[in-house]
Order: sequence, then C-alpha cells, then structure tokens
Amino acid sequence: MTERSTDNGTAGTTGTPARDDRAAFIAGLPKAELHVHHVGSASPRIVSELAARHPDSKVPTDPAALAEYFTFTDFAHFIQVYLSVVDLVRTPEDVRLLTYEIARDLSRQQVRYAELTITPFSSTRRGIPARPFMDAIEDARKSAEADFGTLLRWCFDIPGEAGLEAAEETARLATEDGIRPEGLVSFGLGGPEIGVPRPQFKPYFDRAIAAGLHSVPHAGETTGPQTVWDALTELRAERIGHGTSSAQDPRLLAHLAEHRIALEVCPTSNIATRAVRTLEEHPIRQFVDAGVLVTVNSDDPPMFGTDLNNEYAVAARLLDLDERGVAELAKNAVEASFLDPAGKARIAAEIDTYTDAWLAR
Repeated sequence: MTERSTDNGTAGTTGTPARDDRAAFIAGLPKAELHVHHVGSASPRIVSELAARHPDSKVPTDPAALAEYFTFTDFAHFIQVYLSVVDLVRTPEDVRLLTYEIARDLSRQQVRYAELTITPFSSTRRGIPARPFMDAIEDARKSAEADFGTLLRWCFDIPGEAGLEAAEETARLATEDGIRPEGLVSFGLGGPEIGVPRPQFKPYFDRAIAAGLHSVPHAGETTGPQTVWDALTELRAERIGHGTSSAQDPRLLAHLAEHRIALEVCPTSNIATRAVRTLEEHPIRQFVDAGVLVTVNSDDPPMFGTDLNNEYAVAARLLDLDERGVAELAKNAVEASFLDPAGKARIAAEIDTYTDAWLAR
C-alpha cells in the first residue's frame, strides 16, 4: 500500500479521465469484505419488499423514499433507523431472502469472500426460533456459494445497547452444540459505544474464544482510544471494527502496527454517522503512515448510499493510490480475514493476476 498514484484527475491522450479508468479497475478487482452488517446490507428493493410484507412498520415501502429515510442526523438516529429495519426481519423466510440477496449484491462487486456481521439476538427476541434462524442463514450461504461463487462466513455480534442479556444469548447461540452454525468464525460487539463500556463483555468473549471463535469488536468509532485499548486488553480483539479514534494515540497506533491488528475502516459510514466530520479529516492516511494494517469495508452500504467499490474509490483518493496500491489494499483484507490459508492464497493470487493483466493492457 505504499504506491502513490500520479492521477491528478485530468484527461490523458485518449481523452479518458484516469480516475474513470481506476474506477473500472476497482469494479473488476477481486475483493474480500470484512465489516458489513446483515440487516444493514438490505438493498432498497429488499427493504421495500420486507416493509410490504409487514405493513405495520413505519419503514417506507417506496424505494425512492428510503433515501430520505436513510439520512441520519447523528449516530443515535442511525441506530434508531437501523433497528426499524431489523424489525422487518420477522420470519426464517425473511432471513433467508435477505442473506441470499446480500450475497448476490456482493458477487456483483467481485467479492470473493465476506464475513457478514449478524446479530442473532435481534431476531430470536422477536420470535424467530434459533434453529430455523441458523438453518435460514446456512441455506442461503450454501446456495450463494453454489450460485455466485461468493464465500460467506458469519460474525455473531452482541448489540451493546441491549446489555448483558443480549451478551448471554449471543454467546449461547455462538457456542452451543446443535445451534452454532457451520459458517460462524468470529464474535463481535456492535451498537453504541457511549455508555456501553467494553470490559463488561469480557466473560462472553472469553467463552467465544474458548470455543474457537475470533474476537472482532467495534471500538473507537464514536469514543476515544481508550475504548480500543479496552477491546484489545479485555476482549482480546484480533481486529478492530472502525477504530477511528486510534489516530489520537501514537502508542496505540504503534501497538496495532507491531501486532498486525487490522482496522476495519469504513469511510463513508464514518461520515454518515458523524463519527468523522468530513472525508478530508478521515484518519485513514494516519493509519497507513503509522504502518497499521488497514482494510476497506462498507459497513451498512445501502443505508449510507455506498457499496464496497465506492469505498475503495474513496480510499484510493484519500491515500493517492494507483492500481497497484489499490490491489495491495485489497490483499490487506485477504490477509486480515479468517479464511483458511489455501483460500487466502487463492484470492491473493487472483488479485495479482487481475492486476498484472490490467496493467499490461
């Protein structure tokens, strides 16, 4: 990720802007997505279909009206809107539809592997039994791999705002034999950070880690770097969701870089939720300059009017990367993933082959 682009946005001799050429490169680039939420990935078409199924919801059924509905005043408002969409997923059939269609959207962006963050507590407390819920996501996972070639894996996360009851239920669903799904690889913590201290969730992360799951909590998105330290020391985080405020602590940046603890960076999300004021103020450049392993992700893409291709374009501009630099960014996500070594090598080789062929044109 050290290569810088000489693209200044001007037209070349062919009259085609270099930045458009880079966008085309990104569109075809094989990728991995490590920070994307299940319900937050529901496209306007799927949200409107679910809203039509459940007319008692306040969510608009008109896809055009969803753009205004998904305009957030702050992080608390985002959570409020997000939970209203969660409430649309009420049956195993809803779960299966949502999951399969997310895979379809990912495959169209050349995503070869994705770790989808799922909040099972939100569904089980709304009356979907655990076993049918797991069957629905697993059926969608296997069908998506067969139909699209996209590998899905799961991160079960605790909705922090729901407290220790949610933590207990999420840990049970993630570790209990006969319920835990085959595709589950990690255990996380999402939702608001303010007023939700990370150390209280230590026993639940300990259980998940003992059961063989990786630790990937959100931290430092809307709070200071101490939240990231808490995630590292108390929850034994192997990757950090967002970690935006890490830039405020040079010692923390050095620790992340030394131990190759990746940050799951989601630029457009950080602007939409007001975690960062403007893209020009986003700390992604500070992370890279400090040697931190940075991955680029989409978080809740339809809600933020983005997708993974756009996030790569944003990161390429902020980091001034050429095609080879963008490819290295994509390989960071492969390295930081929990895919098996053979799978990592396969996707990394595909990225290299694609990039070499593109540059040899």
